[in-house]
Amino acid sequence: MEILSQMWSFLGLLTVLQNVLPSQLLSLLHSFYESLQDFFSPYSYYEIPEFNGYCGVDVNELYRHVNLYLNSIDSSATCRRLTLTRSKTSNRISYTVAPNHTVHDSFNGHRLSWTHHIDTVQDSLEEKRSFTLKLPKRHRQSLLNPYLEFVSARAEEFERVSRERRLYTNNGHGSYESGWVSVPFRHPSTFETLALEPDMKQQITEDLTAFADGKDYYHRVGRAWKRGYLLFGPPGSGKSSLIAAMANYLCYDVYDLELTKVSDNSELRALLIQTTNRSIIVIEDIDCSLDLTADRNSKTKKSMALDNRNSTRGDDGEESGRVTLSGLLNFTDGLWSCCGEERIIVFTTNHRDNVDPALVRCGRMDVHIRLGICGIHAFRSLVMNYLGLETHELFDVVESCIRAGGSLTPAEIGEIMLRNRTDADVAIKAVISALQVSILRGEREPLVEPEERPTTPEERPTTPEAESIDRMLDSPSPENWESSPGKFPVKRRKEGSTWEKKVKFLVRLKSLTKSDSGGRGV
Repeated sequence: MEILSQMWSFLGLLTVLQNVLPSQLLSLLHSFYESLQDFFSPYSYYEIPEFNGYCGVDVNELYRHVNLYLNSIDSSATCRRLTLTRSKTSNRISYTVAPNHTVHDSFNGHRLSWTHHIDTVQDSLEEKRSFTLKLPKRHRQSLLNPYLEFVSARAEEFERVSRERRLYTNNGHGSYESGWVSVPFRHPSTFETLALEPDMKQQITEDLTAFADGKDYYHRVGRAWKRGYLLFGPPGSGKSSLIAAMANYLCYDVYDLELTKVSDNSELRALLIQTTNRSIIVIEDIDCSLDLTADRNSKTKKSMALDNRNSTRGDDGEESGRVTLSGLLNFTDGLWSCCGEERIIVFTTNHRDNVDPALVRCGRMDVHIRLGICGIHAFRSLVMNYLGLETHELFDVVESCIRAGGSLTPAEIGEIMLRNRTDADVAIKAVISALQVSILRGEREPLVEPEERPTTPEERPTTPEAESIDRMLDSPSPENWESSPGKFPVKRRKEGSTWEKKVKFLVRLKSLTKSDSGGRGV
């Protein structure tokens, strides 16, 4: 009791001194006390306020990074009280450290801590928020900068992965402040569910990862941090699904650019400026969007005269009042394309030959991906997605049909399985029947374009230079990938032997399926 009475007496003395002594002296004594405390304390403290300066307008980016970083680590293990929140547009629950509570962390074998302070401003409803970093004083020179850089990098990565992705489309007013409208992007396609050959998936994912991690490399070589993809193939081959899988893999926004809504090149540039970093800009059916990808050398004088009558020309010689090929080239690879970073530009087309060569050269479309018919590995992936089966006794029959010339796109096979999803045997038999019909009709789409058809040995020159060129062309190139299981040259059915072989194969296949059905008692 005597000790308690002495403590109360000391507190009363402090209260009297606070009321008697001048405020300047009290402030000086308080500063002296803090300095003395810091001198004997083994820790250093760094305050990170929510706003820069005293006006409360300029947001402190480091404060936001610290908040995101504490969300990315398991703060619940070291903090007793957290504030949980969730926005209307997101399913993710985020949390912040409650006022005057501490979260412990470790870095390079040292123990650190973050304390969240919220103080109410006198005679105001506003609050002053800040984080205080506590770290060992002896190692502050070697810890502070590396740790803050680590916090910022971890926060940016967490923000990229956890934020809600958006799907944008241009609204026809690109020259105004906002030429895009958006909805939440929730496409379920991923590389795990995509009907592609395993080698193709690996090539694409490795290329995307190298691009996303290549900021320093692109800056070092002096190139804009962007990459172009040309996706071509028949309808239903999975071009749109691949774009969605790329966006989900990288956690990027998607900008679906409709060229028919763009009035001129100036609006096209304005739309490009309004796109954000870490996004995929898509122009689907580039050969059909506008009449600007045709061969420029085939334009006739009549069309030029018609353009002169119907449109005026600017000082640069380009047509005003419409999007031109030159404007689209500048959009993909000009100076204006460097106004942002970490962007992917994707063109899709059903016929690559109809696209102007200037649009698809290296530097604009760096990677050409051909999406064709469904191979056996893609078929197994579809069966797993739609029917939940890893193996089936009819897989060998399906593989034989594919090798014999059966051609179905992933969309066609997916539709067949969707209709028969309640019975796996019926679904796979229906796929076999459709493959048999495609063999009889000879509708297999060639995996090599007619113009790119490899010539026969008799047609090829036998000079050493030609042999060297053949070896170069036969070597795999990462810039021109194909998703189909093999290459088949385009051949016309001139002899009856090929047709007879197909008929004999179908008869033999039919007998195999009948014997298989009889063995199972179907």
